[in-house]
Amino acid sequence: MGNEKIGIIIQARMGSHRLPGKILMDFVGKPLLGHIVDRLTGLRHRITAVMATSILPQDDVVEEFCQNYKIMCFRGSEGNVLERYMQCASHYGFSQIVRMTGDNPFPDMEELDRMIACHLNHGNDFSENFSELPIGVGAEIITYRALEDSYKFASLPKHFEHADEYILDHLERYKHETVHVPTAKNLPGVRLTVDTPEDYRKACYILREANGQFVTTELAIRLEEKYHMTV
Repeated sequence: MGNEKIGIIIQARMGSHRLPGKILMDFVGKPLLGHIVDRLTGLRHRITAVMATSILPQDDVVEEFCQNYKIMCFRGSEGNVLERYMQCASHYGFSQIVRMTGDNPFPDMEELDRMIACHLNHGNDFSENFSELPIGVGAEIITYRALEDSYKFASLPKHFEHADEYILDHLERYKHETVHVPTAKNLPGVRLTVDTPEDYRKACYILREANGQFVTTELAIRLEEKYHMTV
């Protein structure tokens, strides 16, 4: 377990059908990706974080962001996200891969630490907590072997669009676990991701109302509820 190299791969690109350029839009004084990268400093586990973007010229600005924030950047296929993950994990020698996306400003680091610990202690191939946490707060961790398996056997279009889809379709082949979260956070119906202009307004509202406080999942849930009472 001590020899594990844990990589967090954050998939992020400027192309978005409903909210183009959202990953570098201003979210109360900081780009969305900036909020994510800053939160990673709260992890107890030793990890290597990489931003995985596409080779398209429009994503040159993502690489510039990485240089400014001193986070590594990997560039690969735009449409074949599974290949991008596989090549990135292979390039950096990750034995365990945490999958995160660049449209979630409030990932829960406390629960991610718990999930990584469970995953390693139980010898899992795939572990997740996104099915219990609010949308956009959770994550998942996959062994390199399982990711390699996905890359080798993926056949449906959706398997290539997301790094976890093949595994989710064939869970019976892998040792997997849903790592449970405290009841106060177990609200998978609450939406804290950013995919639309409405999501953007809500995320900015939460950050403004937090007024400099660190936005825990519990605080984000309370402020999300308050936001809906104001609109």
